Order: sequence, then C-alpha cells, then structure tokens
Amino acid sequence: MKKQRVRPSGARLVVITGLSGSGKTHVLRALEDEGWFCVDNLPTSLIPRFAELAISSQRLRHSALVVDVREPDFLARFPSTWKGLDVPGIHKTLLFLEADEDALVRRFSETRRPHPLSANQPLVEGIREEREALRPVRRSADLILDSTDLTVHQLRARVREEFALRAGADGMVVTFMSFGFKYGVPAEADLVLDVRFLPNPNFVPRLRRLTGLDRAVQKWLDAHPETGTFCDKLASLLRWLLPRYLREGKSYLTVAVGCTGGRHRSVRLADALASTVPAGRYVVRTHHRDMRQP
Repeated sequence: MKKQRVRPSGARLVVITGLSGSGKTHVLRALEDEGWFCVDNLPTSLIPRFAELAISSQRLRHSALVVDVREPDFLARFPSTWKGLDVPGIHKTLLFLEADEDALVRRFSETRRPHPLSANQPLVEGIREEREALRPVRRSADLILDSTDLTVHQLRARVREEFALRAGADGMVVTFMSFGFKYGVPAEADLVLDVRFLPNPNFVPRLRRLTGLDRAVQKWLDAHPETGTFCDKLASLLRWLLPRYLREGKSYLTVAVGCTGGRHRSVRLADALASTVPAGRYVVRTHHRDMRQP
C-alpha cells in the first residue's frame, strides 16, 4: 500500500521519473498539451525552489518535471530531496515510468540512442543496473505506469485522461482496471481481486468473441448468484475503505480486477464495481487493459 501525505489544495507538481526508454518524454509532452508547465531534466537540487515558485506563480500552478539518471547525482540526491519536500499549498505526485527489458532493448535499438548507464557495458546490463538502482525511488512513487504494451499514442492518451481529470478534481481518483492474469498483474494496482472463480463465458460459443461490455455477456454472468453476491460484498468493503484512504490523503487508488484473459469476467466486474462508488467525493474511471488482446 502506497503512503502519501495529506493533500493540500492549491498548486500541483508532478515529478516524472523512471527507467530510461520507458516514455518519460512522451508523458511530459502529453501534459504540456493539457496546459501544464513542463521542464525536462531539472537538477534535483532545484526541485524545492521550483515548488516554492509554483505557489506564487499562476503560470506554474500545474507543473510537471522530468528528473532521472541523466543527472550524475540523481540517485544519491533524489530520495532525500523528495522525502523532505514539504511546501505548504502544493500537492506533489511522483509518477514512475517503467517497461520490461525486451521493450526497452527494442526501443533503444530502434532509436539508436545510448543508454545513460551503458557507456562501458552492453545495453542490457545498463538497463538492469538502472532498474536495480531505481528500486528505492519506485517504492516512493504515487503512480506507477508500465508502458511495455502501450504505443506512444496510447501512453499519451492514458496520461491525458489521468491528469486532465485530476487538474479539476478535489477528490480521489479511483480506477477500476480489468486485466488478464495470463498477461501479468498490473504494476500500478493497489488492490488486486481475482474473479476466476466465476463461471467463464469463454466456454460458451456464442459469447466467446464478445466482451464484458456486451449485454449478452453481462446477462449471462449476472444470472449466476455468485456474481451479485461478490459485487455486493466488495461494494460494502469499498464503501468502508474509500473514506479511510481519502482521509489519509491518498489521491489515487487502482483496484485491479483479474480473470484469465481479461476479456469477459474482469471487464464486467470492474464496470459493476465502478458503478457502486458514490459520486461527488471520488473521480471514478475504468480501464480495460487486456480486453482487446487476441
């Protein structure tokens, strides 16, 4: 469970970091398109001063910074700088970008750009060294976004959706994400629910090619009593949990609902659970990660 300070109202500062090649630049451009003030490769030592400026400048009220291992002292300085960043009137968010090894190798090979840590060693060794060195930073992240299976356009759309909502919202963003266990558990999940115990529409020929968004699949699943019982029990738990997360200042909560392939059961249950969250205090969104997998 990620810990976060109580959220003040006022300016917002998003600090973007993570693995080289994971898409930090694309994220920054997406935020810039949404009207955020963006700075790439700001020295870590200047982050506290920048946060203070953001309080007094309307132009900097929504700012995003990219900081990473391109700065020689980043690994030594950033954890303590971030932990000690306490500027009244500003809400800070640490966004960590990552991708799997094969994806990073492919991206560096395609762009032919050097990896910051692979000057005197093979590319894959630089990637592994950076991943290991960034583990403490990753543990401090408020949001973790895995870009492995996202195109540039999909990544930018995810970021615009996330932060366009946050820019005007006072409540917590609650995301219900459906996924398939065969494709891996989402890295950004705070709560993981396994619905593979429910009857599987994939074994019904007329439903196999449909998804949990189709009415026929929904009716078939809802006809089984355990579907409604599960939703009722989880809705009760969420009604108890969400105010407590909000009270602790948590800005984001991702509830990941998984079935085998992420196409039928998890999609239906993620949507059903999202509909039970009270409107007003929360920004509710759904994301069906694997629904279109072949």
